[in-house]
Amino acid sequence: MLLDITSGPSPGDPYFAPPPERPFAAEVGADPGRLRIGIMQRAPRDGEPHADNVAAVNAAGELLASLGHHVEPSYPEAMDDPDVMIAFVKIVAACTARSIERYSEKIGRSIGDADVEPLTAVMVANGRAGSGPGYVASLERMHRHGRKLAAWWDSGFDLLLTPTCAAPPPILGSFAATPDQPSAGYLRAAPYGAFTAQFNLSGQPGISLPLHWNADGLPIGIQLVAPYAREDVLIRVAAQLEKAEPWAAKLPPLHATR
Repeated sequence: MLLDITSGPSPGDPYFAPPPERPFAAEVGADPGRLRIGIMQRAPRDGEPHADNVAAVNAAGELLASLGHHVEPSYPEAMDDPDVMIAFVKIVAACTARSIERYSEKIGRSIGDADVEPLTAVMVANGRAGSGPGYVASLERMHRHGRKLAAWWDSGFDLLLTPTCAAPPPILGSFAATPDQPSAGYLRAAPYGAFTAQFNLSGQPGISLPLHWNADGLPIGIQLVAPYAREDVLIRVAAQLEKAEPWAAKLPPLHATR
């Protein structure tokens, strides 16, 4: 219902996703049919996920197969591209620098390094050091990558199944940036975006579901990714999985209460 409320273009938007054929809320409980699903059990670029995350994706594959879907080892080869994240970081840096400028204009004073986290200050500096042609080149690189990714779904797959992250939930504060090591937390966070960042690049819809719980009682997510603008397929399958393996009543040993 929230997706129904927030989706769609505002007047004058230059780009927007095609509208759904019916409200997204109507997809909950709808029959997804028998889908062809590729499963990725290792991280991109030959990374090795934690055993908890491998167990989660394997269990999800078995559950999907038991629900009548065809599951086979396969994933877009473009996910192993070693260079595309460099373009992504350059774009993020440029956008971060512009965001600081925009908010400085909004509040009527210059926002400096002392006003932001150390990592943000580094990103702003990198963004300002870049060039306009360099930004456009990174954008073109990202778009080429997105087209290569999408070609895998166009070859006959309905969904991609991966771990959501390549490591279990981290301790709060693990990624804190410090003035002497402003990028250390960012680098430590790499396993937690290994499977999701690709689809921030391509604009494809993905969903994370807490289907698996490790020995410490922590939820381990799995990710399903659909072709562009096929949120309807994701919602149907997610509802099917939640009905088969409900998680609403599960809580880790340490948790916040309402």
